[in-house]
Amino acid sequence: MSEMITITLPDGSVREVAPGTTPADIAAAIGPGLAKAALAAKVDGEVRDIMRPLDHDAELALITAKDEADALELVRHDYAHVLAEAVQALWPGTQITFGPATEDGFYYDVKAPEGRDPFSMDDLPAIEEKMRDIIRADKPLRREVWSREDLIAKWKADGETFKAEWAAELPEGEELTVYWSGGDWLDMCRGPHLASTGKLDPQAFKLMRVAGAYWRGDQKNAQLTRIYGTGWLNKKQLQAHLTRLEEAAKRDHRKLGQEMDLFHLQQEAHGSVFWHPHGYIIWRELEAYMRRAIDAAGYREIKTPQVMDARQWEQSGHWGKYRENMFVIPDEVPNTEDEGPLVSDAAEWMALKPMNCPAHVLVFKQGIKSYRDLPLRLYENGCCHRNEPHGALHGLMRVRQFTQDDAHIFCREDQIVDEVRNFCELADRIYRDFGFSYSIKLALRPEKRFGTDAEWDQAEEELRNAVKSAGLATEEYGWEELPGEGAFYAPKLEWHLTDAIGRTWQVGTIQSDRVLPARLDASYVGEDGERHRPIMLHRAIFGSYERFIGILIEHFAGKLPQWLAPVQAVVATIVSDADSYAKEAAAKLKAAGIRVETDLRNEKINYKVREHSLAKVPNLLVVGKREADEGTVAIRRLGSQGQEVLSLDDAIATLKADATPPDLR
Repeated sequence: MSEMITITLPDGSVREVAPGTTPADIAAAIGPGLAKAALAAKVDGEVRDIMRPLDHDAELALITAKDEADALELVRHDYAHVLAEAVQALWPGTQITFGPATEDGFYYDVKAPEGRDPFSMDDLPAIEEKMRDIIRADKPLRREVWSREDLIAKWKADGETFKAEWAAELPEGEELTVYWSGGDWLDMCRGPHLASTGKLDPQAFKLMRVAGAYWRGDQKNAQLTRIYGTGWLNKKQLQAHLTRLEEAAKRDHRKLGQEMDLFHLQQEAHGSVFWHPHGYIIWRELEAYMRRAIDAAGYREIKTPQVMDARQWEQSGHWGKYRENMFVIPDEVPNTEDEGPLVSDAAEWMALKPMNCPAHVLVFKQGIKSYRDLPLRLYENGCCHRNEPHGALHGLMRVRQFTQDDAHIFCREDQIVDEVRNFCELADRIYRDFGFSYSIKLALRPEKRFGTDAEWDQAEEELRNAVKSAGLATEEYGWEELPGEGAFYAPKLEWHLTDAIGRTWQVGTIQSDRVLPARLDASYVGEDGERHRPIMLHRAIFGSYERFIGILIEHFAGKLPQWLAPVQAVVATIVSDADSYAKEAAAKLKAAGIRVETDLRNEKINYKVREHSLAKVPNLLVVGKREADEGTVAIRRLGSQGQEVLSLDDAIATLKADATPPDLR
């Protein structure tokens, strides 16, 4: 008899089982309810198939639908495989490539059979129905290990040229696994997977759209069709997601931006924003608000150049790490009459800045700095340019030219925790002023990075301690650590805002950096008279003005707080006899600091109400002959069916109070 192995469960209990026992066997031994609910297993922290045999002493945790993050990853991965199987069943000769799980669902890249047009939206209903057939068939999903030669031969025999190419390029010595769906369909995959297709809910997924894609993301390669779907644990979750999507479509900042006449984008400046007067009012109000915040917090505002020598970017490390996303220009435009190629040496090139950090180091280095000068907090509304791919651009959320509320704090090591804690408290006040809740994540060292392990250990611990001392490293604030997601030069704290319909947006950040000051030779004179390196804290709260405005528009569905509204009130007439009074009322409102317009058009009042509601004007002041005679206005609040009649003076006082920014109340 084989020697028994020891399996330790989360409650500390221990089970002695024979090698080859599966997590499913252990679940069944515990009870029929768990056996039915268990979807997969964590073996020594690694998610595995519930039917994969155990062969060594291990810690075991069973994954059920209650473990939502792990469970969703599993079911979405399985939905992707079922999608591929369905497409090949419907259209033999289709080639399959990759099909990962995504944040809200899954996709699979496929190539239509020879002679058939690429797949389209019209094909999705048939694919969905076939997927449901496969799920209802409850086909077992079985893992096998194959040799490289056998797998490549299998793919070539089946005409799967993409899979054969990929299998041939996988690292030597890597275990190559496939998963069978029943006994008639397989895909190459590391796994893990559910025990069978029947563990999926046939009513908990929906195919959403198709798009063009290229094999391995290279436009020189074959064009594929990417089929996107969303997948969930049950129908209720799917319906909630679809409802969120409907609400998000209504709140789309691009649609509302057009309706409210805030901004536009066009090909002549691809990836950059044309701000209209109303939109730029929002920008200016945010800028003024942030200036008051940073002035009170002891920051000193600066302005740095847009174009800098490539040697500076080379020294900072960005040229090697970020070159492909930078807009680069010759240092001197060559005479077109000269012959010969353009110079290619980095010393002959300039670049539009993609970030502000190196320029702030250059400001810090002007003059000798003493330990008494620290902390030095330098702030800039810094305009940056990044050469984002055309396909990645998205309204205000992803642009090529953007302005950051950027600051860098140069401090001593003994000041780091206090400075980060102060920043946490500042960010908390600002996000709450806008009505956001948030969670905080700590992004830890990536695989490719500058600096020593000891420096990263210290920087990560300092950020942890600062958040703890601010009382924010708690479940209430969604505290979480994210291995491998830090910048190449520093770990970072991230603020993830939650908007009105439950979406999250990563916005604010603070990073503790020892690398850039060393690379750019920044120093200060310590109390001992010797030179020391400052610590550089990179921080932002809005992230970028463009993206933050986009988030605000969607969060408030265009109904911005009155202090941010481009037009805070419109005085609209019912009859032309009230035109003079409307102009007089508007003049008094303007004198009180309220952004006001008049609507004296010869249109019915219901038409005016509807039009200004679409433009999201928070207050419509309706005046007719009676209001003119009595010195009153009838206020209609945006979203309210009723109206309130006030004297003009009382209306001005009320609107002025509502229009005061939250930090000045």
